[in-house]
Amino acid sequence: MPQRSAGLLLVRRRPGLEVFIAHLGGPFWARKTEGAWSIPKGEVGPGEDDAAAARREFAEEIGTAPPEGAVADLGEVRSASGKVVHVFAVEVDDFAVERVASNEFELEWPPRSGRVQRFPEIDGAGWFGLDAARPLLSAGQRAALDLVGQRFGNEGLSTP
Repeated sequence: MPQRSAGLLLVRRRPGLEVFIAHLGGPFWARKTEGAWSIPKGEVGPGEDDAAAARREFAEEIGTAPPEGAVADLGEVRSASGKVVHVFAVEVDDFAVERVASNEFELEWPPRSGRVQRFPEIDGAGWFGLDAARPLLSAGQRAALDLVGQRFGNEGLSTP
């Protein structure tokens, strides 16, 4: 059975559609842009509702609770590894954080050094139009932008 995650995209209209996505933390992603951004997401706990998991993971990765609002179920996207992400969206007028305060993970860095360091899972986040977000997101999550366009209107979405 594939690993399941749930993620929450914030969506706003400026005048085209924009999504709030997060830059992956840690040394591997530090100098990367394309493919180094993600929907704020994480694993669904045993017996946990997917939408509740998406809201919890957003709070853990961004460092603040997501805005209240109706949650739209956009469906699922699948990465090349087979991981499934159940994507939800909340339309907002605006949302901003002064600083991302993500949970952390441990990694031996530099490799084979014996030194274990802590890194944030997410080191930044921001708003991007759908076309600008497409190359930033990991390949498996790009389909979520099509789902946003279908649900909220295709403003700012060109054909890939």
